[in-house]
Amino acid sequence: MPLHLTKVAFGAESVEHLAERLRLRGLEGPVFLTTRYLPKRHEEVAGQGSMFWILKHQLVARSPILGFGEAEGGRVAIHIDPALVLVQGRPKRAHQGWRYLEGADAPGDLGDGAELDAAMPAGLISRLSALALL
Repeated sequence: MPLHLTKVAFGAESVEHLAERLRLRGLEGPVFLTTRYLPKRHEEVAGQGSMFWILKHQLVARSPILGFGEAEGGRVAIHIDPALVLVQGRPKRAHQGWRYLEGADAPGDLGDGAELDAAMPAGLISRLSALALL
Protein backbone atom coordinates (compact mmCIF):
# COMPACT_ATOMS: atom_id res chain seq x y z
CA MET A 1 0.00 0.00 0.00
CA PRO A 2 1.49 3.41 -0.92
CA LEU A 3 2.51 6.00 1.64
CA HIS A 4 1.29 9.57 1.20
CA LEU A 5 1.97 13.03 2.63
CA THR A 6 -0.49 15.66 3.86
CA LYS A 7 -0.01 19.42 3.74
CA VAL A 8 -2.16 22.45 4.45
CA ALA A 9 -3.04 24.38 1.29
CA PHE A 10 -1.88 27.61 2.92
CA GLY A 11 -3.41 30.73 1.40
CA ALA A 12 -5.86 28.81 -0.80
CA GLU A 13 -9.45 29.95 -0.38
CA SER A 14 -10.99 27.01 -2.25
CA VAL A 15 -10.07 23.90 -4.19
CA GLU A 16 -10.51 25.90 -7.38
CA HIS A 17 -8.04 28.52 -6.10
CA LEU A 18 -5.50 25.80 -5.21
CA ALA A 19 -5.92 24.19 -8.65
CA GLU A 20 -5.36 27.52 -10.38
CA ARG A 21 -2.22 28.23 -8.33
CA LEU A 22 -0.75 24.84 -9.21
CA ARG A 23 -1.71 25.24 -12.87
CA LEU A 24 0.02 28.62 -13.08
CA ARG A 25 3.13 27.26 -11.38
CA GLY A 26 3.14 24.43 -13.93
CA LEU A 27 3.38 26.98 -16.74
CA GLU A 28 6.69 28.21 -15.33
CA GLY A 29 8.27 24.75 -15.09
CA PRO A 30 8.12 21.72 -12.82
CA VAL A 31 5.84 22.09 -9.81
CA PHE A 32 7.49 21.38 -6.50
CA LEU A 33 7.23 22.20 -2.83
CA THR A 34 10.29 22.71 -0.68
CA THR A 35 10.99 21.29 2.72
CA ARG A 36 13.96 21.40 5.03
CA TYR A 37 14.57 17.66 5.29
CA LEU A 38 14.12 14.67 2.99
CA PRO A 39 11.39 12.44 4.43
CA LYS A 40 12.97 9.32 5.94
CA ARG A 41 10.40 7.17 4.13
CA HIS A 42 10.77 9.00 0.80
CA GLU A 43 11.31 5.78 -1.16
CA GLU A 44 7.84 4.57 -0.08
CA VAL A 45 6.28 7.86 -1.22
CA ALA A 46 8.05 8.63 -4.51
CA GLY A 47 6.23 7.55 -7.66
CA GLN A 48 3.28 5.93 -5.93
CA GLY A 49 2.20 8.30 -3.16
CA SER A 50 0.34 11.60 -3.31
CA MET A 51 0.34 14.95 -1.55
CA PHE A 52 -3.07 15.23 0.08
CA TRP A 53 -4.17 18.83 0.52
CA ILE A 54 -5.90 20.05 3.68
CA LEU A 55 -8.32 22.92 3.14
CA LYS A 56 -10.60 24.20 5.90
CA HIS A 57 -9.77 21.19 8.10
CA GLN A 58 -10.69 18.69 5.37
CA LEU A 59 -8.62 16.47 3.09
CA VAL A 60 -10.10 17.61 -0.22
CA ALA A 61 -7.71 16.80 -3.07
CA ARG A 62 -4.45 15.13 -3.92
CA SER A 63 -1.53 15.68 -6.26
CA PRO A 64 0.55 12.63 -7.23
CA ILE A 65 4.15 12.88 -5.99
CA LEU A 66 6.55 12.34 -8.86
CA GLY A 67 9.78 12.29 -6.87
CA PHE A 68 12.24 14.20 -4.74
CA GLY A 69 15.17 16.41 -5.68
CA GLU A 70 17.37 19.27 -4.55
CA ALA A 71 16.20 22.85 -4.16
CA GLU A 72 17.99 26.12 -3.47
CA GLY A 73 19.66 26.65 -0.13
CA GLY A 74 20.18 22.96 0.60
CA ARG A 75 16.44 22.31 0.82
CA VAL A 76 14.58 19.33 -0.63
CA ALA A 77 12.09 19.63 -3.51
CA ILE A 78 8.98 17.45 -3.52
CA HIS A 79 8.00 17.25 -7.20
CA ILE A 80 4.23 16.95 -7.72
CA ASP A 81 1.86 16.65 -10.64
CA PRO A 82 0.00 20.00 -10.91
CA ALA A 83 -3.30 18.26 -11.75
CA LEU A 84 -5.55 17.91 -8.71
CA VAL A 85 -7.67 14.83 -8.13
CA LEU A 86 -10.61 15.46 -5.82
CA VAL A 87 -11.05 13.01 -2.96
CA GLN A 88 -13.89 12.18 -0.61
CA GLY A 89 -13.79 14.89 2.04
CA ARG A 90 -12.39 13.71 5.33
CA PRO A 91 -11.74 15.77 8.47
CA LYS A 92 -8.06 16.43 9.16
CA ARG A 93 -6.54 18.83 11.65
CA ALA A 94 -4.21 21.46 10.30
CA HIS A 95 -0.47 21.09 10.98
CA GLN A 96 2.77 22.75 10.00
CA GLY A 97 4.82 21.26 7.20
CA TRP A 98 3.89 17.82 5.97
CA ARG A 99 2.88 14.58 7.71
CA TYR A 100 2.73 10.97 6.59
CA LEU A 101 -0.61 9.42 5.66
CA GLU A 102 -0.80 5.63 5.43
CA GLY A 103 -2.44 4.29 2.28
CA ALA A 104 -5.15 2.53 4.29
CA ASP A 105 -6.13 5.86 5.90
CA ALA A 106 -6.21 7.85 2.66
CA PRO A 107 -9.63 8.93 1.37
CA GLY A 108 -10.78 7.55 -1.97
CA ASP A 109 -11.01 9.57 -5.14
CA LEU A 110 -14.36 11.07 -6.04
CA GLY A 111 -15.65 8.91 -8.85
CA ASP A 112 -13.18 7.09 -11.05
CA GLY A 113 -10.35 9.64 -11.28
CA ALA A 114 -12.75 12.58 -11.01
CA GLU A 115 -11.14 15.83 -12.03
CA LEU A 116 -11.79 19.24 -10.55
CA ASP A 117 -14.22 20.52 -13.17
CA ALA A 118 -16.29 17.32 -13.23
CA ALA A 119 -16.98 17.08 -9.49
CA MET A 120 -19.17 18.84 -6.96
CA PRO A 121 -18.12 22.24 -5.63
CA ALA A 122 -15.73 22.02 -2.65
CA GLY A 123 -18.17 23.85 -0.36
CA LEU A 124 -20.86 21.28 -1.06
CA ILE A 125 -18.41 18.42 -0.51
CA SER A 126 -17.40 19.93 2.83
CA ARG A 127 -21.02 20.37 3.98
CA LEU A 128 -22.03 16.86 2.91
CA SER A 129 -18.97 15.39 4.65
CA ALA A 130 -19.77 17.29 7.84
CA LEU A 131 -23.25 15.75 7.74
CA ALA A 132 -21.70 12.29 7.17
CA LEU A 133 -23.46 12.03 3.80
CA LEU A 134 -20.24 11.44 1.85
